[in-house]
Amino acid sequence: MAFSDQFLDELRGRAGLVDIIGRKVKLTRKGREHQGLCPFHKEKTPSFTVNEEKGFYHCFGCQSHGSVFDFLMETEGLSFPEAVERLAGEAGMEVPTDTPQERERQKQRQTLLDVTEMAAAMFEKTLRMPEGKPALEYLYDRGLDDETISRFRLGFAPAGRNRLKTALAREGVDEGLSVAAGLLIQPERDHRDERDGGREPYDRFRGRVMFPIWDRRGRVIAFGGRILGDGEPKYLNSPETPLFHKGANLYGLHLASPAARKADTIIVTEGYMDVIALARAGISHGVAPLGTALTEDQVQILWKIIREPILCFDGDAAGQRAAAKAAERSLQHLKPGYGLRFAQLPSGEDPDTLITRQGVGAMHDILATALPLSEVLWQNESGGRIPSSAEARAALQARLDEHTRRIQDPTVRSHFSRLFSERLWPKAAGDEAGTRSGGNWKRKSAKDRGWTPNMHVGTGKSALRSPIEDDEIFLLAVIIYHPSSFDEIGERLGTMSFSAPDLDKIRQEVLKTLADNPGLETGALATHLIERDYGGPLGRIRELKSDPIVGPNASQEIALSEWNGRFRKLRNWELAKEIEEAKRANQANPSEAGRERLEILRDQKLALSEEEANGHVFR
Repeated sequence: MAFSDQFLDELRGRAGLVDIIGRKVKLTRKGREHQGLCPFHKEKTPSFTVNEEKGFYHCFGCQSHGSVFDFLMETEGLSFPEAVERLAGEAGMEVPTDTPQERERQKQRQTLLDVTEMAAAMFEKTLRMPEGKPALEYLYDRGLDDETISRFRLGFAPAGRNRLKTALAREGVDEGLSVAAGLLIQPERDHRDERDGGREPYDRFRGRVMFPIWDRRGRVIAFGGRILGDGEPKYLNSPETPLFHKGANLYGLHLASPAARKADTIIVTEGYMDVIALARAGISHGVAPLGTALTEDQVQILWKIIREPILCFDGDAAGQRAAAKAAERSLQHLKPGYGLRFAQLPSGEDPDTLITRQGVGAMHDILATALPLSEVLWQNESGGRIPSSAEARAALQARLDEHTRRIQDPTVRSHFSRLFSERLWPKAAGDEAGTRSGGNWKRKSAKDRGWTPNMHVGTGKSALRSPIEDDEIFLLAVIIYHPSSFDEIGERLGTMSFSAPDLDKIRQEVLKTLADNPGLETGALATHLIERDYGGPLGRIRELKSDPIVGPNASQEIALSEWNGRFRKLRNWELAKEIEEAKRANQANPSEAGRERLEILRDQKLALSEEEANGHVFR
């Protein structure tokens, strides 16, 4: 049985090489690959690698190599057609039958690809002709340059009902193929009128800036067109065709995939111009749905590239509804290690307008503070506050439980359930965690235990975090959200050693980066930290983004005043600890050097106390 390349490509994308092999081999992620013990020969040291990005497995010991189909054939003794049928059944895909009709359809598909490619070239050429000047000026006014226009193959469909139809006919393209490709509209016949023999097809796209839509292999399969001037619809997409299924494709995916894997993130925006605006600003890993809300198929496609894509929809009500719908649709498909993050744009902004008005740094900052799916569900249902009454709290729990029940994977479901439960019924602050207020750590007595009416819930702060770690996070947040403060506080931050190892590593990286790159902005700094695998500690720092004292919108003067206070507090604690250690060491082995070190430490602590007395008060 023969299978089309398109069907096999789609099946490979849906099946998931790591998922299939992971059923028989315990795999461990190593960078962009997975490793495990080879199932084809006995070994004690893993030499078997799986590369999801390239779609193959390879054993450096026995030289076994192949695709997901090969793996099933080798491990389960299946023939190629049986392996295809097995994977198609699991992926919910119908296997095309090998009939003369199916072979004719595959032949037509290839012919349709030729037609859409021909149309794309015609639109590109027209854009550079005199009649395309208004469209070209529109693109220039939107900030696009010739390189970007060429990269995305933008074009222009001239006004007139038969311009493309006539041009394709001159190239020998059958009218029926142009209709099948979605380029021409065939009016329906009026069956009530026996004299109506059917009206002539006419151009679907007229007087529009044209955006080619590609499949994952970079072949033109459809178009989107934006009208110039007033008119509806503002954007018009190709209809469903044998080539194009809008819920199973993403705009710009073939261009974004390599950059996404390199950056270890992919950004989902709402429209063509958002993707292009990101690329123009140097963010090349953006894609967009095609006139619909993000579908389950599109989420699965994204997960084959990146485990936690970022959804960055417009800041208006419609954009937020689209984000909420995407969150709900993805729940049943969640599995360990896979999720979604959501970047919140300012009200009335989209990526294009934000970058134009505030620069790419503002975009980087928003992407760096994207929230996980669990947090978005919590915020959507609770508004960030725990109700004061038991009745309202029970209603909130019912809504959250409804979301949790939709998660099929038991491990993920249990973690969501536990997270929401801990949020709804937070431990009283008389336990080992305590309650942070400003920079101080307060402990409640047993009689104060219980919930606090309308208690504000932040974005995932750990209840088990120590007050020292909170202060360390604050010190880092100031320099990350206010990089220009480096000259004033960088040297002192460099003298410290943080208690949390991951925070201390990101402290060192921040100092090194700012020293090497004076004038670096917050967004670029955050992106650099993520690329260097500091996303974990950076996530804890992001919790302070909306803090009025330290956040990016806070006064740097106020932030530095608070920073100095917390620095002295932490340094006092460090010095007290060092003095006690020096005392013990000197008592065990008295020496002149030991006494000098103890004296220096005491002088430093005294100087710090005098600075506090003459200057600032801790919060």
